Amino acid sequence: MPPQRGAAGGFTLVEALVAIAILGVVALLAWRATDAMTGSEAQISGETRHWQQLDAVFARMEADMRRAIPRAVRVPALQPPWSAAPDDAEGDTLLVFSRAGPDSVDEPGAAGQRVGYDLRRGRLEVVYWPQLDDPSGAAPVAYALADGVARFRVLQLTGSGAWSATWPRADEDAIPRAVRIELTLEDGGLITRTLALR
Repeated sequence: MPPQRGAAGGFTLVEALVAIAILGVVALLAWRATDAMTGSEAQISGETRHWQQLDAVFARMEADMRRAIPRAVRVPALQPPWSAAPDDAEGDTLLVFSRAGPDSVDEPGAAGQRVGYDLRRGRLEVVYWPQLDDPSGAAPVAYALADGVARFRVLQLTGSGAWSATWPRADEDAIPRAVRIELTLEDGGLITRTLALR
């Protein structure tokens, strides 16, 4: 009886196709995992920038409001030191007040400045007048602070402890004791900050 030959070395065609299919599945799973991680990282970075921007908006508003001064101005008619009122049918607030000027006398508005906050077409804006009194009625300059805002409300704390959407009030001081700022975002989120002013 002749000696039997050993089995031929290597893979058969079926084994090679199975191996290629397994490698393809592994590569697809690895690509999907990498894509999901990259997408999540981009989404988290976007959310982080969004919240940092909103935090900066509140910091700016707080800094301006804490420097509010009880001084009426003429722009061009006599205006109260603090003026807040609903500006549209949704109840968004138009807030305008007198603010103490910067410490450096070299800067514009060093003697004080008129500042406003308003919501226009989904964008929260800060408005600056060049000086406190401006009989000529010079136009203010507006800067965008945040997009994607659905509602902006500022409520003032009265002496009786109630929140009022309008200011000034005949029975109250020129500057409210505290304010509550409410920002409703277009995605439905609500951010509220309460600041004591005096």
